[in-house]
Amino acid sequence: MKARVIIEKNEHGYGAFIENLKSTIIGEGKTVEEAKKDLLNSLDEVRHYYAESGRKSPDNLDHLELEYKYDISAFFNAFDFLNASKFAKRIGISPSLMRHYKGGNTYISPAQAKKIEKGLHQIGNELLSVNL
Repeated sequence: MKARVIIEKNEHGYGAFIENLKSTIIGEGKTVEEAKKDLLNSLDEVRHYYAESGRKSPDNLDHLELEYKYDISAFFNAFDFLNASKFAKRIGISPSLMRHYKGGNTYISPAQAKKIEKGLHQIGNELLSVNL
């Protein structure tokens, strides 16, 4: 079963949770990587609990295929080798505004988020066509 993990900036760093899951399984950390690791650890603990008790786990937790959805701050934290300002220029967004999005303190409209996502996908497709 595919399950979407939402990763967002919060007051403690970053949080991760599995969307639309009956069980509440969360992860937290100062970085996205720490939040993901904490989430996977929590998931393993829940699986272990159900296995030990002989009960069937809810939501078929043993066969989850995780996909990740990031807010802008979490994305640039997870992929910190990307230069947010240069990326912003490339897709036609103010670098200053992108830095605010990256900081997690500025509202981003759905249309602006889609523009950023589209730009990321275009770069991804370009990278997939590279031969060395």
